[in-house]
Amino acid sequence: MSAQDQIASTYPLEGITVLDLTQIYNGPYATFLMAMGGAKVIKVEPQTGENLRSRGDLGGVAYPFAMLNSNKTPVTLNLKTEAGKILLREMVKKADILVENFAPGVMERLGLSPESLREINPRLIYGSSSGYGSDGPYRNYPAMDLVMQAMCGVINSTGFQDGPPVKSGAALCDFFAGIHLFSAIMMALYHRERTGVGEIVEVSMQDATYASLASNYGMYHARGETAPERTGNRHGGLGVAPYNAYQARDGYVVVNAPADHHWQAILEVIGRTDLKDDERLKTRTARVINVELVDALLETWMKTQGKDAAAQAMLDRAVPCAPVRKLGEVMNDANMLARGALQKVEHPELGPVNLMHTPLNIRGLPRLPIEPSRPLGAGNDEIYAGWLGYSAEEIEQLRQQGVI
Repeated sequence: MSAQDQIASTYPLEGITVLDLTQIYNGPYATFLMAMGGAKVIKVEPQTGENLRSRGDLGGVAYPFAMLNSNKTPVTLNLKTEAGKILLREMVKKADILVENFAPGVMERLGLSPESLREINPRLIYGSSSGYGSDGPYRNYPAMDLVMQAMCGVINSTGFQDGPPVKSGAALCDFFAGIHLFSAIMMALYHRERTGVGEIVEVSMQDATYASLASNYGMYHARGETAPERTGNRHGGLGVAPYNAYQARDGYVVVNAPADHHWQAILEVIGRTDLKDDERLKTRTARVINVELVDALLETWMKTQGKDAAAQAMLDRAVPCAPVRKLGEVMNDANMLARGALQKVEHPELGPVNLMHTPLNIRGLPRLPIEPSRPLGAGNDEIYAGWLGYSAEEIEQLRQQGVI
């Protein structure tokens, strides 16, 4: 193998060790991306497990936990004990990155502030995420995804104009923050490569969500209080038509056709080429003004079609559209399975299941094999004995003291 081939076959984060103190979705997604990039991720949990392990069975938490914690080594550690703090500091000496998403001030109250940990290891990159950030007037407000959706305008922008505000079905704020947290840590890692010095980075869920409502802000800026708060399935800025979910015989199909050539293709698909020169529909501006007519044309045709056949007819003419799919279809998506973005895994707790891989890929580099999430504390001996060098007697003493 040539030197160039060896470089190409190296996972980008090989040799990087991450201490993952995160919980639920936000932080664990950031560290999942690191693990699938080749980093050694040590998941540090309290003895009861991080909150996603202990939410109970009714919400089906085992699957999302498995999604977000592949390729991590779980250890237990009681950070409320002095011995537990000493253990964490020992790990910090050998780590490259520490990530947490506690409320602001928690690590300081434990005597484990980012500044004190970077005194131990100046190369340490300390990443944190919270609802509103570590400063500002909202600093101490408790935050979960639903709360953040409300504060960020997501809920008020979702739903139909004559109905109540509705939360997004997706945990947008959590995952937007997790993606940005990963990005901030990677920037700090790049900076460290040039300077040799680590940094403290943070991402707030509020900051990470703001940009996602760009279309809605644009309409509000242009129209002020006359702008509708909710636009249903139409464009958030009411600037594109057709842009809606249209009912077929067996479900719905969404169509987003911003360009004039898209509209001409749609007229061919629905058999209405007689309208190709109709001034009410010829330009995007005209279609937005006459959106009711646009929707009526599509709805009339769509009701005679099956959703998959209708979507395929549009796709064959390069019209941006998709059938509205159910979760069972999404979790067994042929495209994601073919590309390896979803992979069939025999999970020790869940049995055969499709688990996601990282969306971040390097051409020519095979995807790192998925190692299923492991039981609470399964890596205690591996990390405390194998990595830190504690003896079996010392580890047993830590267990007896309730530290691990």
